[in-house]
Amino acid sequence: MYIYTLIIRKIFGNGNFVLKMNSFALSGYSFFSTTQSSGLPTRNEIEEKFKWNLSDIYLNNEEWEKDFDLVKLNIPKYSNYEGKLGSDLTLLKRCLLLDEETGIKLERLYLYSMLSKDSDLRVELYLGMDNRVKSLFADVSAASAFIKPELLEIEEDVLRALIKEEQFTHYSHFIDELLRQKPHTLNKGEEKILAMGSEINSIPHDVFSIFTDADLKFPIIEGENGEPVEMSHGRFYAALYSKNRDYRKRAYEAFYKPFKEFSNTLNVLFNGNLKTNIITARTRKFNSALEASLNRNNIQVSVYNNLIKSVENNLQPMHRWAGLKKKLLNVDFIAPYDSYVTIFENHSEKKYSYDEAVKLVFNSLQLMGEEYLNPLRTAFENRWIDVYETQAKRSGAYSSGTTFGAHPYVLLNWTDLLNDVFTLAHEMGHNMHSYFTGQYQPYIYSNYSIFLAEVASTFNESLLHEYLIKNSSSKEEKLFLMEKYLNNVTATFYRQTMFAEFEKTVYEKTENGLSLSTSDLRIIYKELYQKYWGSAMFVTEDEEFAWARIPHFYYNFYVFQYATGFSASEALTTKVKTEGNRAVQKYLNFLKAGSSDYSINILRDAGIDMDSSEPIIATANKMNQILDEMELLLNI
Repeated sequence: MYIYTLIIRKIFGNGNFVLKMNSFALSGYSFFSTTQSSGLPTRNEIEEKFKWNLSDIYLNNEEWEKDFDLVKLNIPKYSNYEGKLGSDLTLLKRCLLLDEETGIKLERLYLYSMLSKDSDLRVELYLGMDNRVKSLFADVSAASAFIKPELLEIEEDVLRALIKEEQFTHYSHFIDELLRQKPHTLNKGEEKILAMGSEINSIPHDVFSIFTDADLKFPIIEGENGEPVEMSHGRFYAALYSKNRDYRKRAYEAFYKPFKEFSNTLNVLFNGNLKTNIITARTRKFNSALEASLNRNNIQVSVYNNLIKSVENNLQPMHRWAGLKKKLLNVDFIAPYDSYVTIFENHSEKKYSYDEAVKLVFNSLQLMGEEYLNPLRTAFENRWIDVYETQAKRSGAYSSGTTFGAHPYVLLNWTDLLNDVFTLAHEMGHNMHSYFTGQYQPYIYSNYSIFLAEVASTFNESLLHEYLIKNSSSKEEKLFLMEKYLNNVTATFYRQTMFAEFEKTVYEKTENGLSLSTSDLRIIYKELYQKYWGSAMFVTEDEEFAWARIPHFYYNFYVFQYATGFSASEALTTKVKTEGNRAVQKYLNFLKAGSSDYSINILRDAGIDMDSSEPIIATANKMNQILDEMELLLNI
């Protein structure tokens, strides 16, 4: 089932599905549910206009069940084609159409069950529906596992003849990709075994998510004003912006407490995830798990290594920023809980309602023209977005990605901080990418790689940032927005590269036969954290356990794309501002391209060459320029 496997990583959480992280989420924000807290509102207490409208997918659960049954009925139909694809072109075409029909329905089923579940993780009905979809996927995947091996047994000229027919002309890139993957495709029996094991492969991630979000209990601490506060994911990240350092420290230590207590359990899950990916890579005849992961998007390992090396050679602006924070905070050292607090003691951070943020984001994107703004307006006005944190709702933020025949959705957990405004811009970048892809691409190309996704999201953030600076009313506000940009570079560019280096290190050690203990992981993480932040940072014992709480590490070399995406988006925003409509049209074509070509090529058509290290170096240079201007305004 080669066409249908385009959504395998959506359902099992390792690929094209845009688990979109907001700009702060990129620093390690979990995108799963908070535990129940009496201090949080229930879902029924939230106005309907601030909750996503899932009737756009299915009118009710009964309609979902009908499609579920239809997909089940399709499963035995695959047997009509097994062993026959190479001998009858008519049967081949029918099989491909069956696979598309099945994939479209199952993708829609998953979107509905996922969003329903994420609204309240305590609802057993939706937890059950989510599990049923995953099992259904595994069944369909096993039944159709013969398709890819049989296609690869067909002579290339026969496959090329297929795409000359009008109904299948769009399969050209599909055929190219199929042939490219041939060295890593197994025989029918082996592919079926791997497909049957796909549900098992997701266990480390599934256990991690349900354990850290539904079962893990956080302590109650003293709040800023002496009131008792039960820690949660959302409250932890909000606390890191508090100017009260003692409160930041209390919140930080409280949040890490259960992760430290259960670090051995989390170590087992972490190592289980590493070994699962390594075994899969070796089974498919890759040299490493890294190579296997990048191969999905036809990205060379050299791109990954170049990012790490280039950033390592340009850590000076990061160290410079850490030193400036230390100086202006007037402390002997900065700690991890100081990473995002403002350095301006007298600045009172403005609060933003969700409605105010919608206007700011919309206004910041005016130069993109009506073709972009019209669907953005529709999303804001028609409940594509779930806004507020509620009891047992999945925390953080994401965009649901493209679901063929349904519009994309966005999950938020609004706290009125400036960061939330950037989160909204970020997720709507993903949302519009998914919308345009779904509008302009056939089903088989209706997804896009994370390598491209993080360009679209940080592009919006960059334009919002420049809009806010341009419209700032004072020197103080301008400085604060500069600080916001520096925090974004820290979280999206440097921190994600640090994560990428951590992943590369732990995978290489495991592939070389080492078994990583909790102590090993603490040491590796601490050394990297110190290297990236420099001497101004004191790495606390709590921070050594950060690997245990970061969901990104269950997504198999996922995070490096945040850094490459950030640097590419910086270059694209410059082009849009300087070249006008010509660059806008290229960017819109980029959003519409989906997976109709390789990611590197799609980005190159938009005007950015990621084979070069220049965008990476340019990002570091821009950080230095912002620091220069900030120091000039501060007269230091």
